[in-house]
Formats: sequence, C-alpha cells, structure tokens
Amino acid sequence: MANGDSGQAAAAVKAVPAKALQELDAEIAAAGGELLEPAEYAGSIGRTLFDTPASDDGTITVLLPAERVKEVTHQSLVRIKSGIKSTDPRSYLGVVVSGPFAEPFALRADSPMLKTVAVQGVPMLPKYHGRVQVEILGEEIDGGVVPPRRRPLPNSPVFLLSGEDTARVLRLEGEVRIGLADSHEDVEVRVPTQKSVWPRHVGYLGTTGGGKSTTVSGEIAQLQAAKFAIILLDTEGEYTAINEPSTDKRMLDALKRRGFQPKGIANTHVYHLVGRETRNPAHPNRHQFSLQFSELSPYAVMEILELNDAQQERFWKAYDITKLALERLKVFPATKEEGQKLLELDELETGYPRMTLSHLHDVIYYITALIGGEDEPYLGSKEFSGSGRDVLKQLVEQNKAQLPKNVFSWRTVLGRVGRVKRLKIFDIAGGTLNYAEMLQPGRVSIVDLSDTDSPQINNMVIAQLLRGLQQQQEANYAEAAQKNQAPTPAMLFIEEAHEFLSAQRIAQMPVLFQQVARIARRGRKRWLGLAFITQLPQHLPDEVLGLINNWVLHKISDAHVVARLRKSIGGIDDGLWNRLPALAPGQAVVSFTSMGRALQTAVDPTPCRLLLVD
Repeated sequence: MANGDSGQAAAAVKAVPAKALQELDAEIAAAGGELLEPAEYAGSIGRTLFDTPASDDGTITVLLPAERVKEVTHQSLVRIKSGIKSTDPRSYLGVVVSGPFAEPFALRADSPMLKTVAVQGVPMLPKYHGRVQVEILGEEIDGGVVPPRRRPLPNSPVFLLSGEDTARVLRLEGEVRIGLADSHEDVEVRVPTQKSVWPRHVGYLGTTGGGKSTTVSGEIAQLQAAKFAIILLDTEGEYTAINEPSTDKRMLDALKRRGFQPKGIANTHVYHLVGRETRNPAHPNRHQFSLQFSELSPYAVMEILELNDAQQERFWKAYDITKLALERLKVFPATKEEGQKLLELDELETGYPRMTLSHLHDVIYYITALIGGEDEPYLGSKEFSGSGRDVLKQLVEQNKAQLPKNVFSWRTVLGRVGRVKRLKIFDIAGGTLNYAEMLQPGRVSIVDLSDTDSPQINNMVIAQLLRGLQQQQEANYAEAAQKNQAPTPAMLFIEEAHEFLSAQRIAQMPVLFQQVARIARRGRKRWLGLAFITQLPQHLPDEVLGLINNWVLHKISDAHVVARLRKSIGGIDDGLWNRLPALAPGQAVVSFTSMGRALQTAVDPTPCRLLLVD
C-alpha cells in the first residue's frame, strides 16, 4: 500500500467527539450511575442458575467467575441467600457434590476450534467461568437448620463457609478424631464418645490395602484414651504390637505431615488359646485362656460342629444323659441354691454348669460302644471313674430303649466331638477369661486367633466371648445404675467378620447369630457396641448390615457390592458412592449418626505399630 493510502486510512478513524462522551455520561447519571454489585452480594463466590428440565430436586447449579473457581472444592459448604430483595428472604445451606467444572464463554467446551488449538499446542485460553452442583442440606431458621421447603431463587448470591462454620454445621465435634475432610485442610472429622454414637455399632468395610487396620487402630488408641474398654478379636495377629509406636517409614512421614507423634497404646493385653502361639510373643502382658464348654450353648455347639438332624438327635441324647449323671454325682447342682439356678437355665444362651467337653465325650464314647456291641471303653474324666462309671452305666441302660441304634451316626458325632477335644483347648484349669478385668476402663484386650487355623474354633471363641462380655456388662450396668452412674463403655471389634457372619454361616448357625443380634439390640443400651471389620462385605447378609448404624467405607471396587450397600446404607449421596471405587489407601467415606452428612475423609495415620499381613 502506498504512503498516500496509509495516510488516508489513518485519517478516516476520528476521535469520539467530547460532546458525545459528555452526553453519554449524563445519560448514565440520569439512569442511576454505574452498575454496582449490591451490598448483599459482597463477598459471594457465585450465583445460582435458572433451573432446566434436567434439574433434580434437592440440588441446584451455581456459576462462579473464573477467579473464584480455585476457592471451591468438592465437599465445600456454602450458604445461599435467596430472595434478598424480596419481602421473604431465605437462607439455605448446601454442599458441593460435583465440580467445580470450567466452561468457556460463547463456545462449547468440545468445539472444533478449542480442540484444534489444544492439539496444535497454541496457547489460547478463552474467557471461562466455573460451575458446581450443590446439594441443599437445609434451610436456616432461628439459628437452626430444617429440611428445605423451597428452592433458592435464580441469581441468588452464594457464600463459602469457613472451616469452623463447616465443622459446626456438619456437627463434626467430638473426642475421637478420624481425619480431615478431603479437600479441606482445616476441617477435622470428629465424633463424640457419647452413648448415642459409639456404643452403637460400626462397620469398617473395604478391600485389602484400603487402610482398614490403620483406621481401626487409630480409633482404638483414641477410645482407649477416652477410658473405653476395648476387646479386639484379631484373626491375623496384626494388632498384637499396638503397644509399640509405629516404625513404618510411610506412616512416620504421614504422622509428621499431620503434626502427630508415633505412640504405642497403653494398657494392652494379648490373649491366646492354650497350646497356641501369639504373633507377638514379646508382648509384656500375655495371657493364656481355654474355652469353657459349660459357657457354650449346646445349640451353638451343634451348629458349629455342623451336625445334621440325625447327628443332632444323638448329641442331645448324650447331652441329656450327661446332665443326669452330673446331677446324680452332685457335680451340679450341689446345693439348693444351685438347684434354683438350674430352673432358670436357658440353654439357648449357655451350657450346663460345670459340664466339660470331656464329660460329654465320655458319654458319647460309652453309648457308641454299647450300640456297637464293643467292650466298655476307657473314660478320661475323673467323675466317670470308680462309682461314677457305675452311675453312667445305670443311666445308659435305663435309656437304652430311647437311644437311636445306627452306630455309624454315633461314631460321626463321636469323631467330631473327639476332634475338638484332642485340640486340648477346653476346660483347662486356671484358663478362664476374666471378663470383669477385660471391661475395665482404658484396657485393650486383644484376642489373638492367628494360630488356630480353624473357623470352628474361632466361632467357639467368639460365641463364648459374646456371652461372657454381655453377662458381665449387664452386671456392670446394674451396679452403675444403683449408684446413679454410667457404666464403662465397651467396644468389641470383630476382624474378618465375614468368616463369622457370612450369609451361609448364619443360615447354618441361627442360634449363634441370635446371640450377636441380642448383643446388638441390648448391648447399646448397656454401653456395649460391636464393630464389624471385613474385606469381603459381599458376604455380610442383610441381617448384619441392618444392625450397623455407623460406617467407615474404604475402597470397594466391585460395582455389585457397591450397589447392594447403597440399598442398605442411607445418608450417603450419589457423588460419594461414585467415588468409592477410586478411593486411595487412607481415604474413606465416613458416616456416623452424630454427623450432619457423610464425608469423604483423609483418615489420620495410626501412631502405633501394626504387624502387617503378607
């Protein structure tokens, strides 16, 4: 272009006349001046959007300017001031359940132009805004929060709550700290140790490596400090060293980041069956114990031994003859007072007092020899030697006509009872569990079952513990009530709960499950709670899930399991369920009855040492 042409083009662009600008300023002033944000909107991070046909009840879309997007995170709590210019303003509380998402102005996010510049590496960033989806928690009225009766109006200002306000609204106060709310560095997830929360029952679910042991051991440490009595059924022995501070480098680094120090749990005691080892033989407080046959319901024993109907009939015949023999020999009842107790005996809950497994085995052995036409066998119990043998012989002869004749079924029952007897874990002198000691404030009792290698034995241990702890806590509660005091709260943690309470086992062992259900129903009123820990939640039946009030859900990858849990567990929104399969180790969805809503939580590292399972 020639120089003359350039000059003509430059001359064609003229300045705006000053008069025109003055007239424009005058019109703006006449209209009220420049458009300013109302004072009620000051400090807001965004505005509510109009609803669309795709809008859902209970949620609302909020748009944010680009410079405020970084301030909002998943699970952020917000306050929406609706209708601030109307005669009926309302204030709502909500939580961000999805987003924030970034959306460009004027263009679709997947437009060809934006795709092209992204692929070609051109540094072009169009103007954009943020979008979040907010679930309405409730409406603020007179300082409280009630279920929302309406939806916030469009273009209502949205304000971000502080960490302190978030903790208050979600009721995260309490003595037991679980961790930090994900995406929040200043919001601690805490639950109180009051009766309405912890003596209620807790479920710790998640796949292997998700962090269940870390969560459980950390909470045990805090409950112990709060003077709870803790009993832990440890099937792998990994908790038997929690009296020592953690030595794991990753755990130490995590503790340092959170401002905590490694520390062992005081007043821990390890229990193991006689003749079996503990995984931590160096523990300073070790106790051997034996099972007491008289503390086990005969119905539960038959279920655990998996006897069929014919075998159960033979078991009962032998059991009744054993009772008669012990009564005639004055083993029990030996006094009138004991005779009165016999009238109150409930065999669905307990066995016959002072009956040992050896007593029952001798009677079954004697009957089997008689039915099979064999010589009288050697009997091992001292009560059935000498004159006691004559009493047994007389009773068997008197009941011979009512005894089933098929010797093969008798031998099957004898074999199953004998197999348990040969383990030498029953009725050992001095091996009884002291439930009164186990339920002392601040005591942590770890029952190490890592060396049993038998689900049957584990189930017998659990059955005895359940009964013994329940009876002792009933007595503690009655004593405390007389003094107008609260009893010592207690929690029983059951590791690998699916092995004990699977749907198949419940079908086979209804009496044993009824003992669990009885504790679940009555125990909470007596300050005795149950905690079920499992890596295979798919094996827990609906009956067990229905007993649980509080949940700590670590990573669960199986979509079918997640779908089933969604039907059984209320109060967890869809966004959290969708995140469950992708949780990292140490993350969990936490839902306690004290909390305003479930939260994705970064669980605190445990300060104590765990013996990790290979």
